[in-house]
Amino acid sequence: MKVDGGIGFDLRNAGKQAQELEAQGYAGAWTAETSHDPFFPLLLAAEHTQSIELGTSIAVAFARNPMILANIGWDLQAFSKGRFVLGLGSQIKPHIEKRFSMPWSEPAKRMREMVLAMRAIWDCWENGTKLDFRGDFYRHTLMTPFFTPDKAEVEGFGPPKVFLAGVGPHMTEVAGEVCDGFICHGFTTEKFLREVTIPALARGRAKAGKTMEGFEIVGPSFVVTGMNESEMASAAAGTRQQIAFYGSTPAYRGVLEIHGWGGLQDELNTMSKAGQWVEMGNLITDEILNTFAVVGEPEQIAPELKRRYDDVIQRISFYAPYKSDPQRWQRVLADLSS
Repeated sequence: MKVDGGIGFDLRNAGKQAQELEAQGYAGAWTAETSHDPFFPLLLAAEHTQSIELGTSIAVAFARNPMILANIGWDLQAFSKGRFVLGLGSQIKPHIEKRFSMPWSEPAKRMREMVLAMRAIWDCWENGTKLDFRGDFYRHTLMTPFFTPDKAEVEGFGPPKVFLAGVGPHMTEVAGEVCDGFICHGFTTEKFLREVTIPALARGRAKAGKTMEGFEIVGPSFVVTGMNESEMASAAAGTRQQIAFYGSTPAYRGVLEIHGWGGLQDELNTMSKAGQWVEMGNLITDEILNTFAVVGEPEQIAPELKRRYDDVIQRISFYAPYKSDPQRWQRVLADLSS
């Protein structure tokens, strides 16, 4: 099981953070798209590292178009010498329309077409194939030599892998069909992963005439741990609030329903509209917390993650306080990677 870490958005420290992750033995360094651009830190990370994989988890796909993503993906793949993973996610309708001022419709179909359009663009650049992509949402039919990057830039490794994040079965199926990997949302349980996610991925792979062989699944990442009771309590409180935040979103109701907690989504949604973000965490019981998160001292994390997911996921990510006790966390990483 590969273990990935995260790097922040402070561009003055991104390179150093990536170096530290690489030195600690992490397989990948990932960024997220929240309050800053997710791609700039990875450029610096690529400059300051040699072997660690670099990816977005996630970049908001529908805030951009296939040509923009193709350019960014190509450049980061070339500069990192084949270490970049383009991780995409759809976000939800209010954010796409009201925050990014971009169109929203049929997200699973649109995402499928977006990835296929990117691959058509990369095929044009790498192999000289005429660019003639005509879809329901995107159309790319013009590419002149002046705008075509040199195929030698990615020689030996090709364009980047594309991973897709999702929760619902339709988007998950798209990931299986057109992507190289799937990023489980943090709001995923073992039961949902096995009974909903993996069957959907397998259906998508079958559509493309492929098996699950070589397809990477990035597992759920809620981990509650700490070096003492105070750190454990703080981690648990923060995780309860994060679970509650996701649980308030109607699109994620299915994860709660599979455990018989569908009514909780209504309560959380009502509280979120009232701005009761902190209070929402109080509805997350110990049972719910332990279902979504692995809870325990650092030495207990690896065995429990492997018990839940070792046969179904290929990589895991969590934010570990390795700086506070590097030798202790080195053992955790070794246990997961063994």
